[in-house]
Amino acid sequence: MKRNQFIKTLGISTLALSTKANFQKPYEFQGLKIGLASYTLRKYSLDQVIEIMKRLAIKDVCLKNFHLPFDASADELKSISEKMKSNGLNLYAAGVIYMKTNEEVEKYFKYAQNAGVKMIVGAPEHHVLQKVEEMVKATDIKIAIHNHGPEDKIFPSPASIYEKIKNMDARIGLCIDTGHTFRLNEDPAAEFRKYRDRLFDLHLKDLDSRNAKAENVEIGRGAMNIPLYIQVLKELKYEGILSVEYERDAENAAYGLTESVGYLRGILRMS
Repeated sequence: MKRNQFIKTLGISTLALSTKANFQKPYEFQGLKIGLASYTLRKYSLDQVIEIMKRLAIKDVCLKNFHLPFDASADELKSISEKMKSNGLNLYAAGVIYMKTNEEVEKYFKYAQNAGVKMIVGAPEHHVLQKVEEMVKATDIKIAIHNHGPEDKIFPSPASIYEKIKNMDARIGLCIDTGHTFRLNEDPAAEFRKYRDRLFDLHLKDLDSRNAKAENVEIGRGAMNIPLYIQVLKELKYEGILSVEYERDAENAAYGLTESVGYLRGILRMS
């Protein structure tokens, strides 16, 4: 089935729950909201991302540069932001954005400003953190620093982020990636508790095993204790987004995303 045909038929899935009423009143369970990290749909166009989100009754999205291009003009970025809003969607963040120089920090904060984004999900290098803090203060744009697991020499774990930012501006926080944290043989639920005061965002994944080479699978099919993570986030009254990031089979990722969202909604309803 071609992708555009699949998009048209997504609505038949019992997981999609795509009625107009459901979309206008998005699923929220004790304050927890399911969102999307658009890296999941990196092989899909922005229009397809919008259509899939509407079909799945997802309102909140963190757009990757595949869908919010770095080289877009200020007017083009504003247009994309307005397009999301006109479709009832909330562009809550942009990223993950890598920052290696002070010039890049300035560039990407300006990019976020032009897009009307209130938070960057970022991966700055250590030596630019002071510039990051300067730009946070100048723009009032938050940054949630993302950990990337055992291969990452800069910020592999939530702890490695927190130690660098704990004394910095309170608008600098964490985006905990549950999959990369799990690959470090750490418990994401425990990390949520430890860093709750700076937990701005999270990328929710499932993996087939608990080791550095683990593979991404549909949420609910893997080895991660998703129900526990949800329960802890409820206890902590987490106010951010449960941003689903399904990285497998990029050409057909809408299938895995649909299953993952359906599973999460079931867990949220039962917990």
